[in-house]
Amino acid sequence: MTVSSKPADIPVVPLARICAARVLVVGDVMLDRYWFGDVNRISPEAPVPVVRVQKKEDRLGGAANAARNAAALGAQAGLLCVVGHDEPGERIVELLGESKVQGHMERDPVLPTTIKLRVLSRQQQLLRVDFENTPNHEVLRACLARFAELLPQHDVILLSDYAKGGLTHVTQMISEAKRASKPVLVDPKGDDWERYRGATLITPNRAELREVVGQWKSEDDLHERVKKLREELDFGALLLTRSEEGMTLFTDSQVLHTSAEAREVYDVSGAGDTVIATVATMLGAGVPLVDSIIYANRAADIVVGKLGTATVEYNELFA
Repeated sequence: MTVSSKPADIPVVPLARICAARVLVVGDVMLDRYWFGDVNRISPEAPVPVVRVQKKEDRLGGAANAARNAAALGAQAGLLCVVGHDEPGERIVELLGESKVQGHMERDPVLPTTIKLRVLSRQQQLLRVDFENTPNHEVLRACLARFAELLPQHDVILLSDYAKGGLTHVTQMISEAKRASKPVLVDPKGDDWERYRGATLITPNRAELREVVGQWKSEDDLHERVKKLREELDFGALLLTRSEEGMTLFTDSQVLHTSAEAREVYDVSGAGDTVIATVATMLGAGVPLVDSIIYANRAADIVVGKLGTATVEYNELFA
């Protein structure tokens, strides 16, 4: 049976409880670089618009955006990741400090820090250019050792996978966290979910889930496919984010659906980071998982009304 719920059904969480939550985010980080400008002509060299760049902006992306979202709500957010010895890596360190995220950085001297460069005009994205590579094995082993050191200092573990190589040892991390009785939340990537076995909660979107379980023909078919997946991979729960349809939580005891609020959508970039960061923060504050999902749905509704990777603050969430 599917149960529907609304944000009004649950109370405000005191800020003091959220400020006590300690969330460790581990995963692939990137620098989201935005160039804004006007387009007034087409290039004589090729049939493409010429953008006269007037403003540049850098934001934290990937796992760093998830950590930034947790910190914006008021949680004590830590971030374990790998960056290069380059200008984008230094910029990420600087932005983490501004966002009040405690960075635990492993530096790879030959790794170019991942950059996603977006060119926009009149709030429309014209082009995205990616610069990326994979960290070396020695740095990733050091990251795993640092994870073991940081684990006792945090209440909730959030693993943010963007398939850039930063979570090569994700299976060991989940095992260590489970032995320490820490809830583990995973934002997955790709079709190999065996590596996430035993996670407390996994948070795919529709496309990501279809890649693993195939196309479902009905809600009942979806429920059966998710139930089988959870049993096979020992997932405590699965949260399916469904864009304009809201999100659905699958647990042993129930299926809970929360509908999205009707609002103008500007950008869905990073909305998944906001969802999983909100759930992690609420769990760290002692909020039950079912209630945490409703807060996360509300946060997603707010953040898609903002341009680019963005955050939701405590006062916005509980307005």
